[in-house]
Amino acid sequence: MTLNLCVLTPNRTVWDSEVKEIILSTNSGQIGVLKNHAPIATALDIGILKIRLNNNNRQWVTMALMGGFAKIGNNEITILANDAEKSIDIDPQEAQQTLKIA
Repeated sequence: MTLNLCVLTPNRTVWDSEVKEIILSTNSGQIGVLKNHAPIATALDIGILKIRLNNNNRQWVTMALMGGFAKIGNNEITILANDAEKSIDIDPQEAQQTLKIA
């Protein structure tokens, strides 16, 4: 049995594949999710989603989440985020420019 993660924004699907574990920021703190986690629905805070890939080398991927909601149950995790971006897709110079404008 596997753990499936789907991260959706209003504009696109950011992630849709099997994972080993995730750690996400909720409004009441961080939670970790493994296979067979108890069902839960929770609001998400702005923060980092950590994804442990389903391979043998313990590789983690990070993603910035701009709040939203998560539904966990039956080894399915669905995250509906206001916006999300994989860390490898973030351009540091562009992020600095955006920060200055804000």
